[in-house]
Order: sequence, then structure tokens, then C-alpha cells
Amino acid sequence: MRISTRVEFGIIALADIAIYSENGSTVSSADISQRQNISQKYLEQILVILRQAGFIRGQKGSRGGYTLTRPANKISFHDILNALDNTILADTYVSEDDKAENDLRCSVNSCVWEKLNCYMREFTSNMTLADFIDHHRSSSESDEALMYYI
Repeated sequence: MRISTRVEFGIIALADIAIYSENGSTVSSADISQRQNISQKYLEQILVILRQAGFIRGQKGSRGGYTLTRPANKISFHDILNALDNTILADTYVSEDDKAENDLRCSVNSCVWEKLNCYMREFTSNMTLADFIDHHRSSSESDEALMYYI
């Protein structure tokens, strides 16, 4: 499966905003760009999409930046993926010509791709941004536990 950088960076940006705005402060695109090593110009294009999709709100001014519009546990990956690239969770399509010409193609579609798409939609509907952040934090803590100091 190929996931675009727009989707990957969009998820990273949302997670960064969620983590660094927990105390009520805003998160600037420059800070996200620097922390996550993402081009600020490209990041700002992604942030526009996330704002239009209703995940974040921007605040202008010297203390400007971004915050989430709702708690991270209320933002599903299904919604994020659909906002950033609505083809990822889309149904596969077999044309009428292909159905008439090739029964095996239809079988592969119904047996594999439709089930895989269904699983992905269910998985992403049940996974929230908060789940992702929790996983990140727990994996970061276990990485630190493996650090050896001499």
C-alpha cells in the first residue's frame, strides 16, 4: 500500500498539535516544521486541508498557531484519511466489461480487495488520534528503557 506524504505528514501534524497544545497553548506551523522536519511551505498546505476538514482551528497574532477543534479521542483515522486522500478507503471498482470477461478478476475483487477495504475502514474507524499518540508515547518510553549509559 502506498500512502502519500500528504497523508503521513497530515497525521504527524495533527499528532504534534494534539501533543503540544494539551496545556491550552497554540502550536505554530514553524514549530511543527522544525520538530518534525517537514518543509514549512508544504506543511502549511496540509494545515489548510486539515482546517477546512474541521480538525484544527487557526489563531492569528503573536501567540497564533493551531489547536484541535475537538479532543484527540474524538478524531478517527477514518475521518483523517478521508480528508487527506479519499481514495485510500474507497471501494474497488470492477467494470461491467471486466465482469463479463474475467470471472477470476471478480473473485479476486470480492474475496480479497473488498474484504481488505472493509477491514481497513473498520480499523480506521475504531482507531483515534489519541490511540496513535498513546502508542507513540509508549513506544518512546520503551525505547528510552533500552538506552545504555556508560
